[in-house]
Amino acid sequence: MTNEPNGSAEPADEGETTEAPGAPDAAPTRAGWRRAVPTWRMVLGAFMLLALVITGGFVTGYLLVEIPPPNSGAAAESNVYLYSDGSQLARDGEVNRESVKLAQVPRKVQHAVLAAEDRDFHNESAIDLKAMLRAGWNMVTGGGKQSGSTITQQYVKNYYLDQDQTLTRKGKEFFIAIKLDREVSKNEILEGYLNTSYFGRNAYGIQSAAQAYYGKDAEDLTAAQGAYLAALVNSPNAYDISAHPENRKRAEARWHYVLDGMVKEGWLSESARKKAKFPVPQEAKPSTGLSGQRGYLVEAIKNHLFTNDIIDERRLARGGFRITTTLQPSKQKALEKAVDKRLMDKLSKDRKVDRYVRAGGTSIDPKSGKVVAMYGGIDYTKQYVNNATRRDYQVGSTFKPFIFTSAVENKSSTQDGQAINANTVYDGTNKREVVNDGRGTGYAPENEDHRSYGPIPVTTAMDKSVNSVFAQMGVDVGPQKVKDTAISLGVPKNTPNMPADGSLALGVATASTLDMAKAYATLANHGEHPDYSLVQKITRGGEVVRVPRAETKRAVDRGAADATTAILRSVVQGGTGTAAQAAGRPAAGKTGTAEEDRAAWFAGYTPELATVVSVMGQDPKSGQHKPLYGAAGLPRVNGGGFPAEIWGDYTAAALRGKPVKEFDLKSGTNPGDPSASPPPNSASPPPGEDPSQPPPETGGPPTSNDPTVPPPSTPPTNEPSTPDLPTNGGLVGGGDNGGDSQGQDGGVEGNTNGGLIEGPGVRRGD
Repeated sequence: MTNEPNGSAEPADEGETTEAPGAPDAAPTRAGWRRAVPTWRMVLGAFMLLALVITGGFVTGYLLVEIPPPNSGAAAESNVYLYSDGSQLARDGEVNRESVKLAQVPRKVQHAVLAAEDRDFHNESAIDLKAMLRAGWNMVTGGGKQSGSTITQQYVKNYYLDQDQTLTRKGKEFFIAIKLDREVSKNEILEGYLNTSYFGRNAYGIQSAAQAYYGKDAEDLTAAQGAYLAALVNSPNAYDISAHPENRKRAEARWHYVLDGMVKEGWLSESARKKAKFPVPQEAKPSTGLSGQRGYLVEAIKNHLFTNDIIDERRLARGGFRITTTLQPSKQKALEKAVDKRLMDKLSKDRKVDRYVRAGGTSIDPKSGKVVAMYGGIDYTKQYVNNATRRDYQVGSTFKPFIFTSAVENKSSTQDGQAINANTVYDGTNKREVVNDGRGTGYAPENEDHRSYGPIPVTTAMDKSVNSVFAQMGVDVGPQKVKDTAISLGVPKNTPNMPADGSLALGVATASTLDMAKAYATLANHGEHPDYSLVQKITRGGEVVRVPRAETKRAVDRGAADATTAILRSVVQGGTGTAAQAAGRPAAGKTGTAEEDRAAWFAGYTPELATVVSVMGQDPKSGQHKPLYGAAGLPRVNGGGFPAEIWGDYTAAALRGKPVKEFDLKSGTNPGDPSASPPPNSASPPPGEDPSQPPPETGGPPTSNDPTVPPPSTPPTNEPSTPDLPTNGGLVGGGDNGGDSQGQDGGVEGNTNGGLIEGPGVRRGD
């Protein structure tokens, strides 16, 4: 028996539905077009999914994109070399950039850049999404390239990335900018931006731009000038009115826009705005590369930095250094002009020997040791060897003053016991054998043109550069003492061919004009030798690099130095250096000519300036040293000619307008001074040879008073032959590094008793 509940219903017919009493109506079904419209649930889900993807992408990008090292172009900077007055000498490096600290950029200039590029920089985030989306949409839809970057993003692009307008680069820029903004200050970003932006004229950074457009440092820019430079950042080619005069109206409009923006932001007063006048930039100048003298000067400066351990090569190569030199632009120009006028303008392309002519020179302030001018050659891009610093030509008779200085310094005496001074009489007989301790040495040097002077005072022997006298004096003093004195005066210890033997007395050393200028500057400074320098200040990005302070030390006794000055004055007044009188001032100096006329020298000084000039012969193709017989149409080139003439012209120009100074010589050092030692003998020169008479004019016939240069055996031609050589041992000097080896060109060597053994080489001239 089955129990059934009360009110049970009968089964429903097939196909019928039943609903519980009181149940709500079922939702209507969606049909037709309504099925295609997303529900709010779908929209919400899609939005949440998109947000998740974007967030995930952002987090992934933020984590994966690191701040990279600077790109090679942004990290590279040029080194800037300045004259002593702050004007630019040269730049080295391909990128014309010099970084400066933000504090070195005037506030008005900073604000000008912000007014032009990003006025909300200090208040905004690192990115401007709205501007970026607009720029991105433009690129995607073919609307062209457009920037939507903040200054932070522009800095990232300049410093870390490249200039490509691609979505990939934009994405990297986005994440790096965000990270950078979190890690560094706004001021650091602005400083980086100012140092990396391109302003046209190959100028990267505000400092280079200031120099390129206005010839001044960034810290000296006015608000008006800063506004013009700020206008250039947007499009340098469109606003540089020097390169494109037709851009004047457009450039002025942009300039006004910048200034108006500064006023709007409260960075510039209305009154200052009204007074501002459009600052016309200077004409664009050719790139300041290393052509002309610049390359020689930069090379010498670098060598000075390296050899004195101021900056090493790797550090300097990274760039960014601002190096203020001791070189003075007025004196530099004067030296270049003197070389051109007295030498280069007289050369002809039609004379083969004229192609061999080279010139070098160095000028130093004796008191400070500062190098004030240097001549390295006609053009660094054409002749790469710096003739001012090369050490491969013998200095000839310009070494003779060091022998006399050493004699006085060491209180040396002659073989018969007489003290050596300006009035000491020596035997100036041609081919007189040098003796030591009463014994012959086998060395009998030849005088110029085989002239015999007989008994002759040292002053006159210096005037005429008599080899027989100074060969003997070198032995009387002692070769090692002579060498020590030369080094004390300033000739470097590592100077090639400076042996401690008798050959040293006649100038076999191959010193540079810089080396010799240092030594002669010491004589001019009464025997005190300051450390020479080419650099007075170095900075890098605001950091000051230590430059050693110059120290002055006593090299030789003042009496020895002043005694040498006195007899070198006589050389200029009536000896082989009379051409130096063109300086128009009291001067002291010495001529010198190397063997076979391969080099001619004049080393001289006034109380204020010591300068050494050399004219050299070198084959431009082989590099071999060549004789200069016939150069400029003259039979020979000697120290009393072109070098002394260049010296005279340069010194006159370099000291023009300054009071004339007399030499302040120690009492008793001047042979004309009554307190000086009287000559032990009063012998007269051979009949017909008056030592008070000046030598013949430079370039005259081969009877020149330049005493040791061999005259050509035949009239000089464009391809001069080597003069006849003596075969009796009367040979002076050593081999020339530029030609054959020392063993072939000959040379002289010391014997066991300090005398000289003759060599088979070509004798060296005055």
